[in-house]
Amino acid sequence: MNVVILGAGVVGLATAWRCAARGADVTLVDPAPASGASGVAAGMLTPVSELDYGEEPLLRLGVASRNLYPAFVAELEELTGLDTGHRTDGLLEVAFDADDLRVLAEVKRFQESLGVPTEALDRRECRRLEPMLAPAVRGGLYAPEDGSIDPRRLTPALLAAAEKLGARLVRRRAVEVLVRGDAAVGVRLDDGTELPADRVLLAAGPWSNEIGGVPPGVVPTVRPVKGQVLRLRTPVPFLRRTVRGVVRGSSIYLVPRADGEIVVGATQEELGFDTRVTAGGLWELLRDARELVPGVTELDFAEVTAGLRPGSPDNAPVLGPSALPGLVLGVGHYRNGILLTPVSADALSAALLDGALPEVARPFSPDRFQEGS
Repeated sequence: MNVVILGAGVVGLATAWRCAARGADVTLVDPAPASGASGVAAGMLTPVSELDYGEEPLLRLGVASRNLYPAFVAELEELTGLDTGHRTDGLLEVAFDADDLRVLAEVKRFQESLGVPTEALDRRECRRLEPMLAPAVRGGLYAPEDGSIDPRRLTPALLAAAEKLGARLVRRRAVEVLVRGDAAVGVRLDDGTELPADRVLLAAGPWSNEIGGVPPGVVPTVRPVKGQVLRLRTPVPFLRRTVRGVVRGSSIYLVPRADGEIVVGATQEELGFDTRVTAGGLWELLRDARELVPGVTELDFAEVTAGLRPGSPDNAPVLGPSALPGLVLGVGHYRNGILLTPVSADALSAALLDGALPEVARPFSPDRFQEGS
């Protein structure tokens, strides 16, 4: 099976690895691999805190993917010898006032109805887990099974794994999916080169709609959603686990790394393909992080970056065979690309090589956007 994958973010890379492991001839096409949202993301593996009403299938997909991570990482690190920064320290989500506490209590009841384990904590218990929390914290929820991974370590490990198993990386821009006889049969690059394929995977993030050749309506609109992320450093222990809270109605999170980095994120801005880092974005992140953990302003400043999340029309991933035979979609992961990498790779490699999606991924098939579906 000859597979061409358009996009070398975490989803494209992981799928390339899985396909190559099954003996497929894999070509990855990306002018700048791992340089999009994958290189900016904080790497939270926290499906519980991302839960919202009406998103039960997405929760199940996220929990399934988080549960795949230990074996996924172990296999990847053994194959490549590269550390991915995977942590299983849990997530602490905190509340600042009575209204926040009521919201968390309702969230906990909803989580329990779905079999998702969390523990309600009072303010003392929260600060016992994380002594740097603000005294104003009223209580929280602890999700012991959640964790994090470092996307800046994960992406090179995935590329190394794919290449070690024979996948080829072409650092060019794909301009067109080649369609003959009403089926995708390959890809044309920006230098005119044509790459034939038995299957094409479109996983180009927010740039997925810019690749030509595909009939209208086959690929749902994937919009860019800007996120600015701040990185700080500390030579001494500061946080033991990912901490998240709501400040002035906006979610703020801090994700610690073993090397002393603290990732603070993230803004959410509907500004098209704007990747400017702004003073306002930096101020907003520091302001809200300081409310959650006052000592954050004493840490060393390292970096502020901006990336573009790929949002689908319903903000859920689009996984599986499209209406165009030969073309498979792996787009629209929005805020959950890192979390959903293992389950997406398994689903997309199955779609590419077997023509079918696993049960957990079927609610996210592209045909949900087709008229009459």
